[in-house]
Amino acid sequence: MWPTRPGETVGALRAVVLVALGSALMALSAKVNLPLPYVPMTLQTLVVLMIGAAYGWRLGSATMIAYLAEGAMGLPVFAGPVGGIAPLLGPTAGYLYGFVLAAFVIGWFAERGWDRNVVLLFAAMAVGHVVIFIAGFGWLAYGIGLGATKAWAVGVVPFIAASVVKNALGAALMPAVRRIVDRRV
Repeated sequence: MWPTRPGETVGALRAVVLVALGSALMALSAKVNLPLPYVPMTLQTLVVLMIGAAYGWRLGSATMIAYLAEGAMGLPVFAGPVGGIAPLLGPTAGYLYGFVLAAFVIGWFAERGWDRNVVLLFAAMAVGHVVIFIAGFGWLAYGIGLGATKAWAVGVVPFIAASVVKNALGAALMPAVRRIVDRRV
């Protein structure tokens, strides 16, 4: 896993560059979206999970926190047309906060070798998606008051098939990503 290997000191500049690259990828993946009621379908979950697997739990979750901070400052990094605090309190808020938790979880799995086996990585990514779904569902149901039935119908069900595809794609792409990222200059 890169760049946080046991015993390896990650330079501050390298970490800043990786966080900036990761948050830029998050912003780009937010713009590739299919508008649905309440929550758009984006490529963000794929990017979150791949960042967690590639960066590890510390830098992966730090990247997601930086991404949320950029949006909170008003930068147009979220799926909708606006930045600022509104998306962090609106229907997508639970999913956005779930990104931090998912990067943490998949990074934790990756640091224990789950990223070295396609089947285990697929399973870790599935767990990451479940974390995002729980956060998003909880916020939709109770944070904005849709109730459990409607939150399930609009916030989980439409995304299940796409999540399975993203898990497979992420698990298949990760060895190639690792070869690129692990190159030492």
